[in-house]
Amino acid sequence: MPGTARPLAALSLLAACALALTACGSSGGSTDSAAPAASGTALAGQTVTVYSGQHEQTVKALTEDFTKRTGIKVELRSGDEAELANQILQEGDASPADVFYAENPPALTVLGDKGLLAKVAPDTLKSVPANDSSGRGDWVGVSARTSAFLAATGKAADSAPPASVLDLAKPEWKGRLGIAPSETDFAPVVTQVLKAKGEDATKQWLKGLKDNAKVYDSNETLSAAVNSGEVEGGVIDHYYFYRMRDEKGAAETRATLHYFPKGDPGSLVDVSGAAVLKHGKHQAAAQAFLGYLASAPAQTVIAGSASYEYPLVSGVQGKPELPALDTIGTVADPAQLGDGKQALGLLQDAGLLQ
Repeated sequence: MPGTARPLAALSLLAACALALTACGSSGGSTDSAAPAASGTALAGQTVTVYSGQHEQTVKALTEDFTKRTGIKVELRSGDEAELANQILQEGDASPADVFYAENPPALTVLGDKGLLAKVAPDTLKSVPANDSSGRGDWVGVSARTSAFLAATGKAADSAPPASVLDLAKPEWKGRLGIAPSETDFAPVVTQVLKAKGEDATKQWLKGLKDNAKVYDSNETLSAAVNSGEVEGGVIDHYYFYRMRDEKGAAETRATLHYFPKGDPGSLVDVSGAAVLKHGKHQAAAQAFLGYLASAPAQTVIAGSASYEYPLVSGVQGKPELPALDTIGTVADPAQLGDGKQALGLLQDAGLLQ
């Protein structure tokens, strides 16, 4: 889940399973039909099992509210999204999971490519902008976040932050930079660089990062290092700054968040998403849960939570201190983010992942 280190073995296994010729679990064909997202009490008393790689505290609030509204109980299994996706791949048709709720699209894409996801009810997909969900209709977007540069207040990185994420590979950043490449939200930034500059330039960029940066095992530890002045700055998802500020208090927060220019690979706007497992035993209840996540009540819970993510449903506003999402960038195309395999391979080749 966000705020915990991403096990490198899990990331590597997820990439390997994505394109393996032998199945990592079932690879049955996907279905074109979707059960309606029932919202009444007809399903009360059923229990859906949700594998969640999202913010545990927020997801707990969401599941409790869902149960109050529908009478459907939720068995929540929280953990790292890559580990959970691997678990579903290994379990195949026998997985107890009814719903997979992921922090980033690549883990969902891997499961979709394996034919493990059911189609989402059309009314649920209509609740959020079409570009925020899977183009195949097998998962729905739930919330958004953006990459940003966290700088130690008063340092040169704060007064002159990088004009582009690509600048961080330049020699002037040597010894001043921190990165957390084992976080699952770092690979999509690499994919954005690949899309913008190509493979050779991305390899050179990653080589520069390795030469310049101190490596941390999570965005939380990286944020703490920037706040203490151990390094001058680093690339994180925006909400780690706000969560650190809430934890430490304004007086003890000595870091400033800077956003990369709109259109830069570093201005990645990414979505979390949720899917129904095709072989789950509670299809209608699982669809109801996705319908709830894409509803105004659930989006209001997300908007008011300590996760500091952006809601996707029209009319629901995020926290007032967050800049408007459209001033930062547009949501990255999930199809272009793909399964993340190429990005992970380049990170491994650069010596930033093992």
